[in-house]
Amino acid sequence: MHANEIGAETAGDPYVPQSGNGGYRTLSNSLNLKYRIARNRLDGVAELRLQAMQPLARFTLDLVGLAASRVRVDGRKADFRQVHGKLRITPPQAIEAGAEASVVIEYGGAPKPRRTRWGAIGWEELDDGVLVASQPSGAPTWFPCNDHPSDKASYRLRFETDAAYTVVANGELVEHRVVAGQGVWVYEQREPTASYLLMVQLGRYAKRVLPSTVTETAVYFPRALERRVRADFDPLPAMLEVFDDCFGAYPFEQYSVVVTPDELEIPLEAQGLAVFGANHIDGHGGEERLIAHELAHQWFGNSVGVDRWQDIWLNEGFCCYAEWLWSDAAGKASADELAREHHAQVSQLPADLMLGDPGPSDMFDDRVYKRGALTLHALRLTIGDDAFFALLPAWTGANRHATATTTDFIAVVEHHTGRDLGAFFEAWLFHPVLPALPPAPVVDDSVIGRVTAWAGRRRH
Repeated sequence: MHANEIGAETAGDPYVPQSGNGGYRTLSNSLNLKYRIARNRLDGVAELRLQAMQPLARFTLDLVGLAASRVRVDGRKADFRQVHGKLRITPPQAIEAGAEASVVIEYGGAPKPRRTRWGAIGWEELDDGVLVASQPSGAPTWFPCNDHPSDKASYRLRFETDAAYTVVANGELVEHRVVAGQGVWVYEQREPTASYLLMVQLGRYAKRVLPSTVTETAVYFPRALERRVRADFDPLPAMLEVFDDCFGAYPFEQYSVVVTPDELEIPLEAQGLAVFGANHIDGHGGEERLIAHELAHQWFGNSVGVDRWQDIWLNEGFCCYAEWLWSDAAGKASADELAREHHAQVSQLPADLMLGDPGPSDMFDDRVYKRGALTLHALRLTIGDDAFFALLPAWTGANRHATATTTDFIAVVEHHTGRDLGAFFEAWLFHPVLPALPPAPVVDDSVIGRVTAWAGRRRH
């Protein structure tokens, strides 16, 4: 059999060479899960709708630490086996190129994190609940998927667990009921979503709805943290308005934040969601920049996703720069002040990272975040505020609910500015030595002064 007839057992991404799969794309994934907290037992049925991009005599999905017990393709029993995190499926009849197929997988086990070079990621038991943090390759620890950011699908999640626990997941909550002591929660995530951005959180949470004019906004938290949560998330509706103006229309139906009772190393984003540890909430806004950062991911990383992990600066650089824009809009340090402060700090670090291709070991290095933001500030100073702030919604609009690359971004910038900026991007993205920032403008460069005039909105 010719190789191109059987598909590929990887997406071919050198940063995550064991993840993702070739030969098809996922259109939808419906998950029906039952979880027993006391035993850490997960039983599930996943129904995926796939479209073959080439003839498929067999294909693979990612599934780690859980065992499949039955697989059907278009209603017929399919042969399968699991090897090294791959579920290899041989359908009873080859799938023709362009054809769609229904794949139903029954599976179960005791979910646990996956060990990677970036640490343990995926499904994680908390002291009293569950946290899912899947970036970049942890999604298969709780459901079968094509685990690569370029493969986006709609999701439906039906989750059954002990009724005492609140279940928070992506998308719209379309059903919640209690049956025989079990809570049943059904969420629908209609917008295309990368597998690593699907999230479920279990805990004994209260819910507070925030008065946002942009989208339905809520915070879930342990009652004991209510005072701190109220104080620290009070600016969130204003952040939404500022970012909605700067980056284009908010891309999802809602935004929810979960604060766990446990301490976490870092906050984490998901599609329409973010999760923070109790250590990130001090009641005095000490980590306000992180709240802005995770919110900005809804535009950069979630709606506009990366087509390959090499371009992760497009996620983290934009979100770091959003922190600086919010600081400026809130009347604190200006974006230019923060840029020059961080430029001085980064310039003292080793010059051995290439932003446009940092390598898998350094893809989450803080320099990717800061150098990415510095690249955007340098671009703003190079093309001017009017062009820069017109460019942001053009970029998010052109790639809404899709994926993109650095090459795509450069093309959009050059199209909207009418300028050849090849030398600029070559220096900032593809050389390890940090370039100098252009001079600060003589006039006041306050974002709140310029962005509010540009957007025609009132100051918060």
